[in-house]
Amino acid sequence: MAAGQTRVGAGFGRPVAAPMSSGRLKPAPVYALCVSLVVATLSVLTASAQSASPQRIVSLVPSLTEMLFAIGAGPRVVGVSNFDAFPPAVKALPRVGALLDPDMERILSLRPDLVVTYGSQSDLQQQLTRAGIPLYVYRHAGLDGIFGALDGLGKAVGRQQDAGRVARDIRARLDDARRRGRGRTRPRTLLVFERDPGALRGIFVSGGRGFLHEMLEIAGGTNVFADVDRESVQPSLETLISRAPEVIIEIRATGLIPAGDIPREKAAWQALAAVPAVRNQRLYFLYGEHLVVPGPRVGAGTGAFARALHPDAFQ
Repeated sequence: MAAGQTRVGAGFGRPVAAPMSSGRLKPAPVYALCVSLVVATLSVLTASAQSASPQRIVSLVPSLTEMLFAIGAGPRVVGVSNFDAFPPAVKALPRVGALLDPDMERILSLRPDLVVTYGSQSDLQQQLTRAGIPLYVYRHAGLDGIFGALDGLGKAVGRQQDAGRVARDIRARLDDARRRGRGRTRPRTLLVFERDPGALRGIFVSGGRGFLHEMLEIAGGTNVFADVDRESVQPSLETLISRAPEVIIEIRATGLIPAGDIPREKAAWQALAAVPAVRNQRLYFLYGEHLVVPGPRVGAGTGAFARALHPDAFQ
């Protein structure tokens, strides 16, 4: 790549992290669906699934698994993807594969009357349709997609009032974050969701599209890559210097970079000492899946961004 050139992510962009069997975390394509959003149709429920409230649900979409539990349908979930981690109750449920490797045999063995899938899982959807199993097909679409999915999922499982309650809670949290930043200077912010540990390599940041970008803007920051109409951007170091962020926020799923390694990770940025955020030590490392999963906890994630950007607003 030429000096100063920026590589822009396409399609689903880059992954953040996914659990390994050892309990550690490694990059994995499935998590790209939590960070890089495709603006598309929201959620589609097959006609056959509208006839009765499902009682045995399999979910291959971690963010929608969270929604099911948040709206009170958790006891009906009988199987989840390999990457589901929240709420803790999902850890005891059978695993049925993930985005790229769904286990059809395992899914059928659970006798589901509703399966939640990603929009891109067309082969799986065809197999399930032939088996007569109703589907809920989900496609990401930024923060609006979260509310659309909550509404559609609530209708699908007969929990519309609870879905409305969860949506109101999210909106209240977003409004609180927006209020705290109102009237304050909006720092130019670089939002990093992937980087090689201990080095300024393999950096992927939020572009000007997707739920991470929207969270940052609501929290009172100005995305330095807002002009790039993509979910993710892989900038060169020269580009980072020229964009001159005043704040750098790095987000990580829990366990990806241990909190004890933060001094080392901050030191890695000293290679860009001319960048205002580095020079003024406005480097923030935030941890938690609520920061990277477009589900019911997105309001809390936005609040965490606001606290980093405007700490005085929380005193």
